Amino acid sequence: MTSLSAPIPRDRFPAWAVFGAALSGAGLPIYIYAPKYYADTFGVSLAALGVLLFGLRLFDVVQDPILGWLSERLDRSRVWAVALAASVMALSMVGLFAVTPPISPIWWFGITVTGLFSAFSFLTITFYAQGIAKAGDAPGGHVRLAAWRESGALLGVCIAAVAPTLLMGVTEAPFAVFAYGFVAVVALAVLLMWPEWTGGGRHEPVPMRTILSDDGARRLLVLAMVNATPVAVTSTLFLFYVESRLDAPGWEGALLVLFFLAAAASAPGWSALARRFGSKPVLLAAMVLAVLSFGVAVMLGPGDVAIFAVICVLTGATLGADFTLMPAAFARRMAVVSPNGGQGFGLWGLMNKFTLAFAAVTLLPLLERVGFVAGAPDNPEAALGLLAMLYAAVPLALKLVAIVLLSMTRLEDS
Repeated sequence: MTSLSAPIPRDRFPAWAVFGAALSGAGLPIYIYAPKYYADTFGVSLAALGVLLFGLRLFDVVQDPILGWLSERLDRSRVWAVALAASVMALSMVGLFAVTPPISPIWWFGITVTGLFSAFSFLTITFYAQGIAKAGDAPGGHVRLAAWRESGALLGVCIAAVAPTLLMGVTEAPFAVFAYGFVAVVALAVLLMWPEWTGGGRHEPVPMRTILSDDGARRLLVLAMVNATPVAVTSTLFLFYVESRLDAPGWEGALLVLFFLAAAASAPGWSALARRFGSKPVLLAAMVLAVLSFGVAVMLGPGDVAIFAVICVLTGATLGADFTLMPAAFARRMAVVSPNGGQGFGLWGLMNKFTLAFAAVTLLPLLERVGFVAGAPDNPEAALGLLAMLYAAVPLALKLVAIVLLSMTRLEDS
């Protein structure tokens, strides 16, 4: 078996940040911009788009373990598979935003988003799996790499969140310009990462049952699902909470960017704290901070935008801890159980994406059942109360469960 103890070349870490930024830019536009763009531009029903996105999300969840299996079996061809997948991802973004649909818009939306989803999933799994070889056995290697990777990813989310809006003031085709800009960033990311895909030794793939039978890996997967669910809940309800509960329409974009900027800015700090005190106590501290923040958010009402801005900073910072330290802990475990990492991170992706699908299919119907109408000026008080409970109290409870699970889980310093 090939050793993973090669030293970490620090001067190559920025390539991982750029690649993480390019990947993250492929996720946010789909859920925030694409449905509204297709509804406004081509008259596609929002209900139809919602059903299609949910179905594609479920498909995405199912395909992750398969893509992980495939990723593990790539050796010398890995770099070319990455280049092909990156090309599919970039072309799909152009097709989605810069091409007039040559067929029914709803079908064109489905085809381009499927290409985007599949390529994004394969690249994410392969990217994180390669990180196992990159970090090697060096003390703190996984946490240091995660700090660069997740800082880049979170900054990419911030840029993707504001770019289309900023472009609206300078061009008549902001989404097309955004799509072509995305192609340029992806091309740069692929070139910078090109030498990284051949690093590290390759191992014989292990059966998935080996990963699932490992107590440490299994505990981390369950913890990942529970800990990711609050993010899925708040992501699904964020815009509704700001617009209707806080009565602050127009503030959604600024608060969302503030949230992700706080996450990106905090990632290096969490990494430094974990190297000094260990990942587990630092993660526990971040989870406690999240619980306290959600406890305040439950009580907010119309006009409390300034207080919520502080909460966005605090909860964004806790997201930075989750994004940096949780994958690093899992990567460290995969280095022992399944060093190629593909199938392991395929399962990791499945757990995280399942929470998004679950949140989408449960929360909004609950709100609709009690009379909540998005954008309405006079939603029933009961509906607004439920919105606050779902946005803040449910994540608070889930974070408490995550704290219990983490306290019972052994994390190797990584």
